[in-house]
Amino acid sequence: MIDSIQIGGIATFDRAPEALTRLSDFNYIFGSNGTGKTTITRVIADQTKFPSCTVAWKGGTKLQTLVYNRDFIAKNFNQSTELKGIFTLGEKNVETLNKIASAKGELDRLNEKIQRLNFALAGEDGTGGKRGELAALDSELKNTCWAQKQKHDPKLFGAFEGLRNSAEKFKGRVLQEKASNSAKLESLSSLEKRAETVFGPAPTVQNTVPTVDMAKILAHESEHALEKRGVRDGFGSC
Repeated sequence: MIDSIQIGGIATFDRAPEALTRLSDFNYIFGSNGTGKTTITRVIADQTKFPSCTVAWKGGTKLQTLVYNRDFIAKNFNQSTELKGIFTLGEKNVETLNKIASAKGELDRLNEKIQRLNFALAGEDGTGGKRGELAALDSELKNTCWAQKQKHDPKLFGAFEGLRNSAEKFKGRVLQEKASNSAKLESLSSLEKRAETVFGPAPTVQNTVPTVDMAKILAHESEHALEKRGVRDGFGSC
């Protein structure tokens, strides 16, 4: 048990040090507010924090101290701000709740950041922001590609087969070719000539040349007329 307490240099006892002696197993200290009751309990709880005070233990054997004061309440009791009338008891529980509160604060900050990013991404109504800008650029690209298709349609008609009725599909083909086609770029005039050859009018079918009968040709060599010499002049021949 505590044999005596010397208190000075702190709080109420800064100018008038006091000594509590002849203490028994049970001691009752009373006084009005500000007279030093809490200060005495703090010295008993952890004398090392108050080097100007001493706590003497009977027989020199220090025992474990258990002090219930406002410091104990602050460390071990916590009232939930969300559930009124709910308290938690225990220093570890308070520490856990403090971690939860800290985590909740971080979660709130992250949620706010997510909201800001969502607003930048999609705007207030979900159709603006970066997505709206992307949609506008995509529409502009589609219209630009379609305008080029219509411009060169008369001469490159066949090359656009399967893409003629969809500006979206035509834009997709343009992007696909840009990403995968590594062929050498050709001039427009060259492409138009190739298109005319490939996609021009279909060739017509011609009759095959009859096979020459060589036997008949050779038979003419025996004709009597071929054995005579002929003379040709201005009036005829014989």
